[in-house]
Amino acid sequence: MSRRVCFTLRVKPDLMDEYIARHSPVWPEMLEEIAASGRRDYSIFHLGDGLLVGTYVTDDDAAAQEYLARSEVAAQWEESMAPFFLGLDGRPDQAARTHPEVFHLETQLAAARAL
Repeated sequence: MSRRVCFTLRVKPDLMDEYIARHSPVWPEMLEEIAASGRRDYSIFHLGDGLLVGTYVTDDDAAAQEYLARSEVAAQWEESMAPFFLGLDGRPDQAARTHPEVFHLETQLAAARAL
């Protein structure tokens, strides 16, 4: 069953413009690695003051994490991005704080319709 994952990261506010530029676009080979890991419908939003919230869908988040942890391309990308972040211990793709889902329309709507 698919799982939606939400995470937050904090970028140094004075580096936010450069962070955005580095994602416009992301290296094509990194995009392929993200897809190969099993992550899909992946988005990152800037909430202001360097705060980022990201979401993606995966069938097995542990396997996706493991795949990216072994990826040379992901290691290179994360090394290039590491100077942007505040308060991280480790690679951003491995150390981002995740958050529990509280509400999902489609899940609740399907349950309500099944009654």
